[in-house]
Amino acid sequence: MRIVELTEESRKDILENLLKRSPNNYTEFEGRVNAIIEKVRSDRDEAVFSYTKQFDGADINASNVLVTEEEIKEAYEQVDQTLLEVIRKALVNIRKYHEKQRQQSWFTSEDGIILGQKVTALEKVGVYVPGGKAVYPSSVLMNVLPAKVAGVDRIIMCTPPGKDGKVYASTLVAAKEAGVDEIYKVGGAQAIAAMAFGTESIPKVDKIVGPGNIYVALAKKAVFGYVSIDSIAGPSEILVLADETANPRYVAADLLSQAEHDEMASAILITTSEELAKKVSDEIDGFVEELSRKEIIQKSLDNYGYILVASDLDEAIDAVNEIASEHMEIVTKDPFHVMTKIRNAGAIFIGEYSSEPLGDYFAGPNHVLPTNGTAKFFSALSVDDFIKKSSIISYSRDALEPVYKDIVKFAECEKLTAHANSIKVRFEK
Repeated sequence: MRIVELTEESRKDILENLLKRSPNNYTEFEGRVNAIIEKVRSDRDEAVFSYTKQFDGADINASNVLVTEEEIKEAYEQVDQTLLEVIRKALVNIRKYHEKQRQQSWFTSEDGIILGQKVTALEKVGVYVPGGKAVYPSSVLMNVLPAKVAGVDRIIMCTPPGKDGKVYASTLVAAKEAGVDEIYKVGGAQAIAAMAFGTESIPKVDKIVGPGNIYVALAKKAVFGYVSIDSIAGPSEILVLADETANPRYVAADLLSQAEHDEMASAILITTSEELAKKVSDEIDGFVEELSRKEIIQKSLDNYGYILVASDLDEAIDAVNEIASEHMEIVTKDPFHVMTKIRNAGAIFIGEYSSEPLGDYFAGPNHVLPTNGTAKFFSALSVDDFIKKSSIISYSRDALEPVYKDIVKFAECEKLTAHANSIKVRFEK
């Protein structure tokens, strides 16, 4: 793995390289995605089933697009019981964490004035879960549970079927355990369009969440405004901040845990120790030869993997905040103190036993995180993503009278005479 001295120039070059992975840079796919969306919008079920045959090789129609209780029962029989227990343990942790995020409506009342905020859960949410070559029951839990905790009335899920028309058993089991109401065997941009606009078989939702490939990401971007979305997710990324106290074998293993996602994943170590940098690089070389996805890992490291050596911790922290990684580990002498200086990161893992996969699967905080530097202004998926807030305003006549001329003055300043009149008529002699 390449070792680079951290300078202003190297930092700029690395940031430019990382940002190339943003879905916003894949405009050549937008025409195809938009064509799929428009076709689904006009032809509805017919288009969805045609694209499912074309892209997934599955014969799906109105009679079998919805996963049945019998299929879910069959999935439970196929899933290893030990895995089922692990899913249930993770579910408890994830639900418990998100329950602490719940918000309540509030009201104040004073001198004839009632102000407040009414918190209401979204009515219908669509969750997209990738399929194809990958299986992600953890993504099911992370996307569904905060919606359940928020109180969403109806949660539907779309996930692509295999050529046999079936969905991964572990995906179905995770969905059932998390409380999904309906599961549809549809994937890709056509699934996003179906949930955004509705078809004869698939209901229109208020919000779409969940990861996917470039077609899914661009489809979510295209339908935003017709529905809400969580984010436009880019490739996975990890950044480890470490000093001479870090265990190089642990650091190397953690970097590779994200590099194996796909060739565009990013794995970066920023360290103040040249010795650690060299040891981590050697450990990575050894691990890559042993791991099952070594070809993907090697391409990821060649394209977007870096070991950056900083002159001191402050310089390292500046670079961390500039990169704003999805996952960020701190393995230093005083990691909690360092954590207070981190402004931009999707999730922060503190200490050598807080490896990134702990957050992916089990600890409880959400693993749906901002990517491509968007941690500078976005947060992890949470209960807040599944609620909306309405302002409450109530004035009595006695409360309005002392201030009505002020409001009229404001309206007249903006030349909005109907606004002004709406207030003045209440105090006509």
